Amino acid sequence: MKNQTKPAFIHVLLIFSALFHSYSTSVSAQEVEDENEFSYWEESGKGPNQWGNIKKEWSDCKTGKIQSPIDIPSRKAKVIKNPRRLEMLYKPTEFIVKNRGHDISLKIHWLKSAGSIKINGTEYFLQQAHWHSPSEHAIDGRRYALEVHLVHQAKDPKVKHNLAVVGLLYKSGKPDAFLSKLLGNISATNDEIHEKPLGFVDPTHIDIRMGGKAYYRYIGSLTVPPCTEGVIWSVLKQVKQVSKEQVHAIRVLVHDVSKDAY
Repeated sequence: MKNQTKPAFIHVLLIFSALFHSYSTSVSAQEVEDENEFSYWEESGKGPNQWGNIKKEWSDCKTGKIQSPIDIPSRKAKVIKNPRRLEMLYKPTEFIVKNRGHDISLKIHWLKSAGSIKINGTEYFLQQAHWHSPSEHAIDGRRYALEVHLVHQAKDPKVKHNLAVVGLLYKSGKPDAFLSKLLGNISATNDEIHEKPLGFVDPTHIDIRMGGKAYYRYIGSLTVPPCTEGVIWSVLKQVKQVSKEQVHAIRVLVHDVSKDAY
């Protein structure tokens, strides 16, 4: 979150669907949970330009060839409109809301399941959802007020492209209904209380219209250490709305109020 200098956006000139078939490495590494190990502030000595030097297993942050996030060139990218290519099979389950320092996340309660998505016949189970502000991805050079990532993983670690992330962008506008319901619980997380049970949440309420929307597909990486590559990204084309007050509330929680308008 912070001063998000990490995204040196890559101008992708290839059709994304072709890129999807070009990378075969299996991905199993998950994002680092503890922000004390890294920072978005370059002045800290642990900023994005140093991530690849902090730990050997984070080397992809420095030497990776298909790093996320990217700047998506809408006129050159192929928009996938066939909903059968991205089937969403979510269901309500118990979640935990967590302030990770660099973002706000919803994690599934241990031993529970919130359902899955299917991509080309492979099932990926929802692990967590988290929000970044400003957005990490850009469309035609424009970054947005907020971005949510729904992170999924295949049960079989040998599956090619073991992780799949669905990204959804928000622009400034009307309050988002899902975030309105969550902010009271999110506000209860602070420097002393990093997480708390949230009760049952239906992931489809993040955006009940997600299934069947057009989206951009490409193979990239995790956007925080270890920056592992081979992640299937599906960034939805339609942009949601979020109020400036909601974005500000999220930024206050992670001690980032440097920019409030996008």
